[in-house]
Amino acid sequence: MLNYRQPSPPTVTLTTLPLTGLTILVTRSAGQSSDFTRLLQVQGATVLEMPALEITPPSSWAELDGAIARLSDFHWLILTSTNGVDYFFQRLATHHLDQAATTHLKIAVVGKKTAHQLQANGIPPDFIPPEFVADSLIQHFPDPLEQCQILFPRVETGGREALVQAFSAAGATVTEVPAYQSGCCKNLTADVAQALHQQQIQVITFASSKTVRCFQHLVSTQADFPDAVLDTVCIASIGPQTSDACRTYLGRVDIEASEFTLEGLTTAIVQWATSLPPIHK
Repeated sequence: MLNYRQPSPPTVTLTTLPLTGLTILVTRSAGQSSDFTRLLQVQGATVLEMPALEITPPSSWAELDGAIARLSDFHWLILTSTNGVDYFFQRLATHHLDQAATTHLKIAVVGKKTAHQLQANGIPPDFIPPEFVADSLIQHFPDPLEQCQILFPRVETGGREALVQAFSAAGATVTEVPAYQSGCCKNLTADVAQALHQQQIQVITFASSKTVRCFQHLVSTQADFPDAVLDTVCIASIGPQTSDACRTYLGRVDIEASEFTLEGLTTAIVQWATSLPPIHK
């Protein structure tokens, strides 16, 4: 179990932004960290970005192509990530189809970013659960599920099975198809490795369980890192499932967002930072 030692807070003045003096490490998929980085920088943080995941096409397109060929069979399309949105509509385009091919479908999404990504393709979602987690999608689904045909393009491996199991138990037929794959990046970037080694990072953020696992693997492979490299770092999680992964792989979680979004995680970090006693007043 890691023993967290509270980092020294920044010097506070009347004009200091709440995260001034803190260096925060953002661990997300490659190409997906810029929005979160901006949110933190607006609050005064210095941000380092470390892609922990690589998003790639699935090992085979056969299942997704087969589902696209029979889109008319489905009542609902469920998309739980921006990656799912991107790869699904890119594959539609490969078959010379556009959003018109989905007009007969109702579309459910999980999370604001997923909804925004769908809208960027010219399609408003028909249903967004009130909480930004897949479990809320199950609890608040607006249609009867008996004999409902659902298409679920998702990550090829490592996704949670609770969603499919719950829909199936309620009488729906769920067709899962791999639309993309996510894997761990192979190496820490040099600037992040140096900052961690020299204990220059005060907060590390995690927005998915798989990112936690990949980060832990990357750190554990660094032979020159001291055992206590994370002892003085605050570990910040976007929500309960990610927090469970933090406890499993890193031994603890110090901050958990109450709204499971990047905005909610930013707010939680600001609240934590402003609760620290300043060195100088």
